Amino acid sequence: MEHWESFKPGGFRFVYDDTLFRPGTDSFLLSSLPHLKAGLRVCDLGCGTGLISLLLLQRQPELSVTGIDIQPAAIQLGQKAIQENLLNDRLHFTCADLRNVRDLFSTGSFDLVVCNPPYYTEQSGEVSACDALRMARSESACSLDDICRSAAYLLRWGGSFCLVHKPERLTDLLCALRSAAIEPKRLRFVCDRTNAAPSLVLVEGRRGGKPGLTVEAPLSLHELSGLPTPEVDAIYFRT
Repeated sequence: MEHWESFKPGGFRFVYDDTLFRPGTDSFLLSSLPHLKAGLRVCDLGCGTGLISLLLLQRQPELSVTGIDIQPAAIQLGQKAIQENLLNDRLHFTCADLRNVRDLFSTGSFDLVVCNPPYYTEQSGEVSACDALRMARSESACSLDDICRSAAYLLRWGGSFCLVHKPERLTDLLCALRSAAIEPKRLRFVCDRTNAAPSLVLVEGRRGGKPGLTVEAPLSLHELSGLPTPEVDAIYFRT
């Protein structure tokens, strides 16, 4: 079933379907990580129906965003979102395998690449019978190394790659980034509360960057009282 929601009153509307991967907190958190400025060329790898692309444009309208996803059904919904939000001049979606970006773009075509990748290796966890959910959850269609290599090809020298992942895969992630000549530069853990272990990690790498990693203060989703933190309210456009 198709669902439409708005980020805020008068804001962009996004769409998702129950048969595809549903929007989650991780996408909203990832969209808050990049330092956005007008004129950036952005690529959203594995864009799904375009949630992160729309979030970035909601935060900085003067971007040029291209989304890539292997699922035709997701791209079709993304195209509907483009029409709904009158974004034909700033947002484009392409149905393609992200491992084949060399066939689509020249190297260095983007200033920023973002990705909310599958969190688990193909052999781990329960396997969904639904192809769309399986590809969103596990590395059945592409590996972490594939994603980092594609991001490196797409980025200009000095461009940034931002992604969200699980803390238990952090070593894999940092190694894959450096192997693709994307140097990890910023890292931020996400915790439900200040006294809880992290459940997600946000990472920014730089194409051709020098070694040196900044570990930022953790992002807490809730106060000890259970209420959302002011930062989370801002990320969700509630302030």
